[in-house]
Amino acid sequence: MASIRKRNQLWQVQVRRKGTGSVSKSFHKKSDALTWAITQEALMQTGDWKPKMAENLTVAHLIKSYLEKVTPHKKGAAPETRRLTRLLAEKSLMALLLDEAKPHHFASFRDRRIKDGRRACQYDLVLLRAAWNTARIEWGWALADNPLSLIRFPKNNPPRERRLRTGEYEKLLLASANTRAWYLWPIIEIAVETCMRRGEILGLTWADINMETNTAFLPNTKNGKSRRVPLSSKAREVLQKLPITNEKVFPITDVAFRQAWDRLRQRSGVIDLTFHDLRHEGISRLFERGLSIPQVMAVSGHQTASQLFRYVQLSDRDELDSL
Repeated sequence: MASIRKRNQLWQVQVRRKGTGSVSKSFHKKSDALTWAITQEALMQTGDWKPKMAENLTVAHLIKSYLEKVTPHKKGAAPETRRLTRLLAEKSLMALLLDEAKPHHFASFRDRRIKDGRRACQYDLVLLRAAWNTARIEWGWALADNPLSLIRFPKNNPPRERRLRTGEYEKLLLASANTRAWYLWPIIEIAVETCMRRGEILGLTWADINMETNTAFLPNTKNGKSRRVPLSSKAREVLQKLPITNEKVFPITDVAFRQAWDRLRQRSGVIDLTFHDLRHEGISRLFERGLSIPQVMAVSGHQTASQLFRYVQLSDRDELDSL
């Protein structure tokens, strides 16, 4: 329903419809006000009317809102917070008005960001797309169709096939002897022996460790399910030597560990090894010890054999011996 009144030499018109919203505008001529009101009413009746985007709302506003409203409730809140915080430093993209954002703006950002790595670029684009969809669908923001759905995302990197090479284990051990990060080498050994992910190891509490059953309980893994990881004799030996100063086995932050790991790689000269490669190493060693596929899946937590096989790189000698 439209209401029109004259005020300060202007015709002010407001159109309101229950369940849809309201909109107002001022005109110099009453005839223009009536025409505009009829158009707005028709759009509301057909469901084609959309509220006007708030003035000066930028991509930065979108990301900050997503960071405040959505990210804290996610399982991976900490790493996502870091990614979104870094994304907010992209000044040219963040200053872009939402009602002016086009696919080519995000394509240009993609082409800049991909220089830092495909995965990093993918993460940023996925977060931008998710934030736009959430604001449009769940928050009722008057956004156009998602421009990120119209651009090409970088293809995934080929699966890594990196394992520890001859002499690298010893190099890492020697370099770890010169660090004040007492937790670094035990974490490396636990990773190789149990095939656990970095986050799973850092999340371990002493209550999760059961020396009677020789297992570590992981209540919340990457796939959302819990699992019990068998502890080898070496893994138990490592754990038994650790100081108990906190409810957590390794009372350190993810950031602290990342920094210590990067420094260790620099000192050891094993630059191209990622911590996740140790999971490849551990899983491959299990097969080399003769464990079956179901047994290895029980340790690694993979849901399918195809997922598991991406982590298996047997040594050349083992492959020859199996022929």
